[in-house]
Formats: sequence, structure tokens, C-alpha cells
Amino acid sequence: MADVALAAASKQTHSRTPIMASLGGTSKRNQPDALRVLDPARKKLTAVESQRIVAVLEDAIKRGELLALLPHVNNNMDRFSVVLGVELKREVEHHCELQRTFNGLLIPKESTGERGSSAGSSRTGSAGSRKGSATTSRTAGDRSDMYSMASEQQTRKLQMVQQQLAHSTRNILRLFSINPAAVSAVRAENSVLTTQEQELLGGLAELKEICVERLLMTPLEERQRADYVDSITIRDRKNAEIIEKLEAELQEAEDERDMEISKRNDHIRKLKNQLHTIEKFSEEHIRRTKMDADKEEQADMRNSDSKKGKLQQEINQLKQQLANLTAEHRESELALRKRKFKIETEVENWIQKYDADMGDRQTEYEEVDAVYTEEKAQLNELEEKFKTLEAEYTKIMEEKRIAAEKKEQEERELEMAIRAATVVQAFWRSYKVRKMLKQKTKGKGKGKKGKKGKK
Repeated sequence: MADVALAAASKQTHSRTPIMASLGGTSKRNQPDALRVLDPARKKLTAVESQRIVAVLEDAIKRGELLALLPHVNNNMDRFSVVLGVELKREVEHHCELQRTFNGLLIPKESTGERGSSAGSSRTGSAGSRKGSATTSRTAGDRSDMYSMASEQQTRKLQMVQQQLAHSTRNILRLFSINPAAVSAVRAENSVLTTQEQELLGGLAELKEICVERLLMTPLEERQRADYVDSITIRDRKNAEIIEKLEAELQEAEDERDMEISKRNDHIRKLKNQLHTIEKFSEEHIRRTKMDADKEEQADMRNSDSKKGKLQQEINQLKQQLANLTAEHRESELALRKRKFKIETEVENWIQKYDADMGDRQTEYEEVDAVYTEEKAQLNELEEKFKTLEAEYTKIMEEKRIAAEKKEQEERELEMAIRAATVVQAFWRSYKVRKMLKQKTKGKGKGKKGKKGKK
């Protein structure tokens, strides 16, 4: 529950961060990183006990999903009978039968309990009021005893069926554990789960995530997280106070706005009355203006009739001029058509000549392109041969270089061996010379001693 509260506090913190920033909270430099504090530093469970806890939760989710899908499997047993097997099929059918029996016993118990409670309430009411007769109270007591006996028998039956359901559930889960194919086939039908079953499985998955997050956190991270949540709670309280003040100011502003709106509504009402008066005045003015316009229209009509006669005479004169100009322009049009036909003939001859020239050029281009294609193919073949020769040349030069390096290495080793042998021989000769000198000096010393003894 503490982890759930912390998760809710973290969500509330993330959702209120912009409000806190706008209300003048602490600067972002002084605030710790929410993700760094609320999320665990480790990403994987290293302890064996933690891994076992998570594995138990995952196994519980899988088993819960299988048990929730058992009614669907029983209703579609013709599809699942092959993958389930004989024993598992029999256990599923027996489990569903026990479930129906349990539900049938559970509903009468609830109705019996309601009747018993109503009888008890009526009995209590009669006893409290002290107005019922002795016979009525005795009958009510007998009925309550019968209801209590029936409820006890119902409870014993329910307990027995519940034990059988638990035993059947264990058997089914054991058989599913040794039949992975049946597990896969049944879990593939998870789309038929009801909303309550999906919510239950979702709650278990959320519980697993909370447990994983709790197991990933160290005691130091828990203390940091608690301190951070406390600081956020304090800031939230301060911001709540500020919000209350702002809401009060907002209410005052809304009241002022409502007063201003009421004043403006009164002003609008006055303006509407004035507008209505102006409309009446304008209607009278429009009527008078229309009468004046009718008089002017009649005068304009008389003037337009005289102008229309004059314009008709001008139109007749212009039509005569148009006929004369049309006759002149037809002759010029005929000359222009002849010139156009001549130019079109010349253009067609030029086009034919251009097509012939372009055909010759196209033939020449195709011949040159064929020669170019053949030469390009030869060039590609020569380039491939050159690449092969270049690879062989590179290989030969590499072998020569390796042989030269090997020869140089052997010469260096030989030279070092000769130098070492020379040094050894020099030391050996010097050693022999020193040894001979020591022997000579020893012989001279013995000779001198012998001479002294003879004297």
C-alpha cells in the first residue's frame, strides 16, 4: 500500500509540476530530478529471493488467466479436447460442474440471508415497540430458527463444495503444468475475458510491477524517495493555499464581471429602445423618400424616351458603317489566307527536310553507339584482366617482400651468432692467457723458495 501511495504521489507530482512552477516554487536547479529519485537505480533483480518473488507473481498471473478461461474452454470443448487430453478434459468438466453447483448454492444463501435479516428486523421492531402479541413473537422466533438451521446447512454445503473446488483447481493447474501446449492454446483465447477478469489480471500485473520496483530499491533510495515525497507534499499544501487565494480573487473578479455585465445589459436595453424609435422614424423617412423617387422615376422615363429615339438613329448609322467595314475587311482577309497557306506549305517542306536529316543523323548515331558499346566491352574485359594481373603482381611482390624480410632476419641472426661466438672466444682466450700467467707466476715463486733453502 505504501508503494501504491508513493506511485500515486509521483504521478500527482508530475501532473502538478507546471502549476508549481507557475506559482513560484523553488528553482529547477535546487529541485532533485523526479525520475532519478522516484525510479530505482538498478534495472535488474540480482537477489535470488527477489527473482523468486517475481516468478511467483508471474506464475500467479498465468494461473489466474487459465482459471478465468476455464468456462470458455468448457463451452468450446470440441475445439480444445485434442490439445487438453482425456484427463485434463475430465477435470475441466468436473471443475465447471462444481462451479455451477457452488453458484447455485450461493444464490439461495443470499436470498435466505435477506429473508432471515428481514425476519430479524421485524422481530426486533416488534420487541422494541412492545406492541406484538406473544403468539406472533413465538412464530417469528420459530421461523428465525428454521432459517438459521437452513443457513447452517447451506454454509456446510458451500464449504464442502469450496474445498472440492480448491482441490479441483490444484489438479487442473498441475495437469496444465505438464502440458505446455494446452497452456498456449488456452491463453491464446484471452480476448474472451470479461471486464472484471481483465481488471483482476491487470491489478495483479500492476502489483508485480510495484513489487519489482520495491525490490529494486535500496534503503537509501527509499529514504530519498520518502524525503522527496514529503517535500512535494509540503509544496503541494503551499500551492493549495495559493490556489485558494487565487480562487477567491477569481470569484471576486467574476462578481465584478457579473456586475459589469448587468450594467452593460441595461445599457443594451436602452440602446434597443432607442433603436426601435429610430426604426419607426426611418420607416416614415423611407416612405417619403420612395414617393420622391417615384416622381423622379417618371421624369426620368420621359427624358429616356427622347434619348432612346436619338440613340436609335445613331445605331442605324453605325450599322451602315459596320457593313461597309465588313466588306473592306473580307478582301484583306482573303489575301491574308493566301499568304498563310503559302507559309504553311513552306513550313511543311522544312519539317520534311528536318525529319530526313534527323533520320540520317540517327542512323549515324546508332552506328557510332554500336562501335562505342563494342569498345567499352573490350575495355571492361581488359580492365578485368588488368585487375587479375594486378592481384597476381601484388601477391608476388608480397611474397618477395616476405622472403626478403625473412632473409634479412636470418642474416641478422647469423651475424648476432657470429658476434656472440667471437665474444665467447675472446673471453676464452683471455681466460686461458690469465690462467697461464698465474701458473708461470706460481712456478717462479716456488723456485725462489728452493734456492733460499739450499743456502
